[in-house]
Amino acid sequence: MRPARPTHHDAARRRLLRGMVAAIAAIGLATPALAEGPWQRLDAARSVLGDAEPNTQGLVLDLPHVSEDGASVALTVGFDGELADDDYISRIDLFATANPSPEIATFHLTPLSGKPEISTRVRLNETQQVIAIATSHQGERFATAREVRITVSGCLMRNGGDQPEPLSNPRVSVPSSFTAGQPEAVRTLINHPMETGLREGADGEVVPRHIIERFTVSLNGETAFEAELHQSISASPYLLFYLSPDESGEALFEWQDDTGNSATHEASIQAG
Repeated sequence: MRPARPTHHDAARRRLLRGMVAAIAAIGLATPALAEGPWQRLDAARSVLGDAEPNTQGLVLDLPHVSEDGASVALTVGFDGELADDDYISRIDLFATANPSPEIATFHLTPLSGKPEISTRVRLNETQQVIAIATSHQGERFATAREVRITVSGCLMRNGGDQPEPLSNPRVSVPSSFTAGQPEAVRTLINHPMETGLREGADGEVVPRHIIERFTVSLNGETAFEAELHQSISASPYLLFYLSPDESGEALFEWQDDTGNSATHEASIQAG
């Protein structure tokens, strides 16, 4: 018996199947890329990346694998990858995937920052991924992530009884001298409760959110480093970053909180 001749319906069906297979293959190729990092599953991170596929090499995120105190987890983010000679890292965003608000901080760097490396302390609500995304001045994007296991939540736990006076006692440590154009570490610390707006006070009422939102450093009137801080930054924010002044002058450090109040500190910079 001769095999039945294919009908027009059979041919159309095969074309449909071939199309489905091609679509599945395409999805199959796309899925590993989309699954490469948790940044593809976090709306806040995707809003920074847009349609860009980030390079996963060069951006380094250093956190402990396990932290018993989620209220203060040490974090360092830095970049040791390659860029064009006339390019530099101009922005670094940090996110915590399982915090009530995923944004941790956004750091804005300039050529006066010298070295794209920042250390701080963050609150983490539970075991989760911490994400870093770096953007270069010419638009290259880099991403990395690190899982941290948390024993005690850092977002809902009560602070101690003695709350620091907001924006009090700013402390700044700058090198006694800089070599012009060479980055050196600067450390800052200021008292502030950094209330998350999530915890209850002794009266059972939710303590209103009260945080430092912005930190700015200028050298001789020119912005060198800025930080947008969110409620996932630990109480009494600590920041280590780098400055690379070309000449001696004055540095102005300013912290501003969400009530509009601010604190400043001035320091003389010696560069030669």
